Amino acid sequence: MTMTNDEAQLVVQIARWGTDMGVEDALAEIFSESFDSDRAAADDASVRKILAFFETVATITKRGALSADLVHDLWWVSGIWERVRPHVEFARKGSGEPRLYENFELLVNASHN
Repeated sequence: MTMTNDEAQLVVQIARWGTDMGVEDALAEIFSESFDSDRAAADDASVRKILAFFETVATITKRGALSADLVHDLWWVSGIWERVRPHVEFARKGSGEPRLYENFELLVNASHN
């Protein structure tokens, strides 16, 4: 599948936004050997950044501005999800809102090559 010009421009904007908010450092943190996804603080700044970033990317994808295949080509979505999933489950349970980060979760399960 060919990336459209609109998708390319949007990807660059998203990448800039991710850099501005520190997503690269947050990803490095959650994939470090010292990070324990089951025991990290509920308000962990790196996890919050990743959840905000990927929920937004997933929502944009759900609305058709980006293809799920493209997003999966750019990021290891399922691997990232697994590192933050315990926080999502905790947030859902604590808030009583089962839809928190549902678009990110849907993106993880979206078809991709």
